[in-house]
Amino acid sequence: MLSKSDFQDNNIRLIMSNHEINKKQFFEQGWCRFEYDLNIALWIKAVLPHARKAVQAKENEKWLRCGGTWFAGVNVLPNRPDGSIDESPNLQGEVIDFIHQIIQFDPIKSDQIKLDQAQISVCYPGYPQPMPSESEEAFGFRQNRDAAHVDGFLAEGPKRRRFLREYHGFILGLPLVNFDEAASPIVVWEGSHKLVREAMVTRFSGHDVETWGMQDITDSYHAVRQKVFEQCRRITISAKPGEAYLLHRLVVHGVAPWHESTKSSSDGRMICYFRPEISSAESWLNDP
Repeated sequence: MLSKSDFQDNNIRLIMSNHEINKKQFFEQGWCRFEYDLNIALWIKAVLPHARKAVQAKENEKWLRCGGTWFAGVNVLPNRPDGSIDESPNLQGEVIDFIHQIIQFDPIKSDQIKLDQAQISVCYPGYPQPMPSESEEAFGFRQNRDAAHVDGFLAEGPKRRRFLREYHGFILGLPLVNFDEAASPIVVWEGSHKLVREAMVTRFSGHDVETWGMQDITDSYHAVRQKVFEQCRRITISAKPGEAYLLHRLVVHGVAPWHESTKSSSDGRMICYFRPEISSAESWLNDP
């Protein structure tokens, strides 16, 4: 019979083994997935009422887009830097341990991950529907290419030119409710983070890092995105409450259209995303 100490040792070895598997996939493919974790499940149970309240809040109506089929919900969850809200537990678990031990750059080097206020992304049946503000071409890209993008490359002005504005350290996805796998799952182009890095290293070559945010990167961005479509495998990721997935900061990703036969609860497809920023543009581009 295993003693308590033996059981704990076995758990530690299993976690370390999982870390090695996830580490290889994360850096090679640009994403990895974590199985059910009671710590995550308890955190979700505590914060779900706050997420629902944020989605319904009058002040957050501006985040409802695509004909009412997508609530973008950027930074609407009122969590503290440790992930807690009111009396809820801190966000902890195997995925948080992985971030500490494997990713290892600001703001993760401190004893406590300094999380941003989470995005609550919700899709509803019929996503996407056209928006008055987007062109036919843009809507077609949302329908046929999952609105594929890299976080931090923001489109600005009437010509929608792209500039590097945000340096996210990672993208942590935590489903908050149960939903069908065909309910607008997140889409990832595996290995695309490597192509994006190559393209941006070339684009910023010869420019001081202080000027990177001034560079119009639209043409380079569009070119590498097309290369990604041609060379990288498109996959969808599904997970349930208590599970998690982690995306590399440079990976091309998007959201698939809602499959017409898919049903959902009134919550829709509700996912919590943490995307804390790091302070160094050079680390953002050059770190693994």
